[in-house]
Amino acid sequence: MCCRDPAFEREGNARRESRTAGLPAGEWALRSYELAAEQVRENQRLAMPTVSVGRDLLFAALEQSFTDEEFDELCFDFGIELDEVTTEGKIIRKEKHLEEDAATEGDEEWIYKIEVPANRYDLLCLEGLARGLRVFTGKEEVPTYSLADMSSRAMLKMTVKPETSLIRPFVVCAVLRGITFTQARYNSFIDLQDKLHQNLCRKRTLVAIGTHDLDTLEGPFTYEALPPSEIKFVPLKQTKEFSAQELMEFYKSDMKLKKFLHIIESSPVYPVIYDSKRRVLSLPPIINGAHSAITLKTKNVFIECTATDLTKAKIVLNTMVTMFSQYCDQKFEVEPVEVITDGKSNVYPDLSCRTFEVDVSYINETIGVQLKPMEIVGYLYKMQLPAKVIKSGDTTKIRVTAPPTRSDVLHPCDVMEDVAIAFGFNRIEKTVPKSHTQGKEQTLNHFSDLLREQGSWMNLDFIQIALAGFTEVLTWILGSNMENFTMVNREDDKKKSVQIGNPRTSDFEVVRTSLLPGMLKTLAHNKKTPRPVKLFEVSDVVLLDSSKDVGAGNRRRLAALYCDQTSGFEVIHGLVDRVMEIVGISRCPVGQTTGYYIKPSQEPEYFTGRQANIFYQGFSIGTFGIVHPEVLQRFDIPDPCSAMELEIEPFL
Repeated sequence: MCCRDPAFEREGNARRESRTAGLPAGEWALRSYELAAEQVRENQRLAMPTVSVGRDLLFAALEQSFTDEEFDELCFDFGIELDEVTTEGKIIRKEKHLEEDAATEGDEEWIYKIEVPANRYDLLCLEGLARGLRVFTGKEEVPTYSLADMSSRAMLKMTVKPETSLIRPFVVCAVLRGITFTQARYNSFIDLQDKLHQNLCRKRTLVAIGTHDLDTLEGPFTYEALPPSEIKFVPLKQTKEFSAQELMEFYKSDMKLKKFLHIIESSPVYPVIYDSKRRVLSLPPIINGAHSAITLKTKNVFIECTATDLTKAKIVLNTMVTMFSQYCDQKFEVEPVEVITDGKSNVYPDLSCRTFEVDVSYINETIGVQLKPMEIVGYLYKMQLPAKVIKSGDTTKIRVTAPPTRSDVLHPCDVMEDVAIAFGFNRIEKTVPKSHTQGKEQTLNHFSDLLREQGSWMNLDFIQIALAGFTEVLTWILGSNMENFTMVNREDDKKKSVQIGNPRTSDFEVVRTSLLPGMLKTLAHNKKTPRPVKLFEVSDVVLLDSSKDVGAGNRRRLAALYCDQTSGFEVIHGLVDRVMEIVGISRCPVGQTTGYYIKPSQEPEYFTGRQANIFYQGFSIGTFGIVHPEVLQRFDIPDPCSAMELEIEPFL
């Protein structure tokens, strides 16, 4: 019995050849594995960020010590997870593949690695984590955050120039006045910026954070966009002055900063922030200036966040100032900054609270408990959500106040979830559902499987395509723009394909609009396979569709490819007829809708005069023909091929 052939699964590895070119076979395999593992780790970081905090520092902030088991239980009750207990030395030795040193382990600081929900940005640092646990355990009241009372004239001002709309149009600012840093606080301050850059800021593409020693600067400030040659300054941790152009070349060898260069490198103008004396604060999102670098002695911190997404910029700024305003002389007080854009003035940060009204019945019914309104209020307060009971006719509701730290609360379901966490998932009584349902495979997936496997459909016997001598392949749904269009003689009109923003590699630039390029590339990487080669795939393509709520839709297609010393057009033609036969669709005269028929076509990927469109119920559902020699040449395939590709959803 034929199945997925391992020989063709090597096609996936070929996708990485641009990053493994020239390596010996063993190193090539190892590097490919490392790249795959890197992507897995990246996905894990975005799904559940891990916060590393010193155990002793955390216990000091909590004013209580725990055993590892006790703290693990506290984390679970709070809705987070203690992932690992380790030491800094262990982490370094693990990264460098060194042997464990039992002699020094006892002298090293213990580190707790804690997994937090991806949308809880207030838990990404020691300060927010400790504050959340203290409120949860009743040791601290929910803080009230406020702006310093000052007139507009006294505020620092940031003027945004119109040219910034070409590259990075938004900026928000704030000042932490009278802050006191220790080494631990300073490290946490820097680490929070890195965590936000990785998570919410999407690697600085959406938001970039700049922090500066305000005492080294003089306002007002300007946010501008200038040609790279006109921007000159001494960057952070350097002593030499660079132009922006020179910095781009200089940082291409920097392991940390080179991955951000693509954000602005191709733009004719770069964003830059100046003070009143034309000293550069930062070149976002790449690097800050050395002149305003913060140190342990810094007392007044100026924070600026440049962005392409204003909402996320405000969340990032709120997170930074609410977490570290506890170290200011006026605790939890932040000095605002006036940002002037096109003559319009806005004051940041916005520390106002948002309110939600949630039915008590909704909370109880969704969780599966019977809590009194005041009990719900108590549980919400433990999650830093002050609330009170209100009456609305015969309905009892909870009015919840979400502070600026809880940007994750967007809907009544978020309120309900926090009640469930504070109540305790383990305390929710297990009950038998009142209704019973029986799941089954979706019709489209069942039909797709029948095309692959033997079975019956609406009293019709199916014989799988593999038994006709074809080998199934499974190719990547992402591909390069060149493979998807140019190499198959298609033009990209920007109206059909879904483009990937900031792809990690040129191999994954676009979501495929056809199965044919992937199959041709699979064949190209398996040229030594004995002829004839007969491949098929039943998978999805994605096309732009304005009628869909996400702007695009999946289409399930069947594609087949035949390669031999002759084109094998009759083999593909026969497969088309066989598929129609087993689906129960008969051939009909051209122009009728009682069955299917074929008409000559002019598709650029096929040879002129040796191709046809497949019509069913009056609509074209696919094409088959001899693949054009130019297409075969681009994929470096020496032998002629015939192929077919058709939509299968119309058959349902």
